[in-house]
Amino acid sequence: MTKVQIRFRLERPLDDIQLQRLGDAHTFYGIYHVKLHPSLDGVTVEYDASRLGPKDVESALAGAGIPIEPVGPSA
Repeated sequence: MTKVQIRFRLERPLDDIQLQRLGDAHTFYGIYHVKLHPSLDGVTVEYDASRLGPKDVESALAGAGIPIEPVGPSA
């Protein structure tokens, strides 16, 4: 297991349904934790890089209706 973090910028503010879906994103296989930035303009996702790649994480969030744009790895 290799834990990795990736950041995404939100393209627009999230509505209530999208916030709920974001909260449920950790149920996707290989995603451990999703954190909404305090500024509400981005998210950081911690995932298992031995199971998922960055595009898989992006696809999972986009498939849940979260309007994201990749920023890059998080320190």
